[in-house]
Amino acid sequence: MQPTNLMNKTEKEQAYTAALAEIKAVLQGESQMVLKMSTINCILKSHLPYYFWLGFYCMHEGALIVGPYQGTLGCLHIGLDRGICGRAARLAQTQLIQDVHADPEHLACDSRTNSEIVLPVFDPQGQLIAVFDVDSTEKAAFDELDQQFLEQLLAEQFAQSPLEKQFLS
Repeated sequence: MQPTNLMNKTEKEQAYTAALAEIKAVLQGESQMVLKMSTINCILKSHLPYYFWLGFYCMHEGALIVGPYQGTLGCLHIGLDRGICGRAARLAQTQLIQDVHADPEHLACDSRTNSEIVLPVFDPQGQLIAVFDVDSTEKAAFDELDQQFLEQLLAEQFAQSPLEKQFLS
């Protein structure tokens, strides 16, 4: 597979199917939020080479703070009124951005990012706990297939399973 948006639909489906199966196997019985987030990042990054940066921004005191991620330095704090991540959290809806430079709300944490998908993450009680942000250096790298698989993954791992939000006691 090449690290571009040129993965055809079949290659992308195969990569996601393998990644989701591996995540499910590794995280079976796990409930620690940070452990889940870190593992998801690692496995997705290894299966989907067009992912440049991926990670979670966690809700904290009415704003987003950077959580587990893989890639270059992420923005540390994002208000809900700022950026595509803030918009995803504020609206509680997935944001699929084909060209981040054409979106006036985009925050440039890394200028090499050209497209992005940001998904809200809910706990079993339906509370927004984070957003999951994936960036690519390629324009139009993400599509409805990415959205479908990622929404399924986040629902299975966070909304539909027991979740301990405190990493340390």
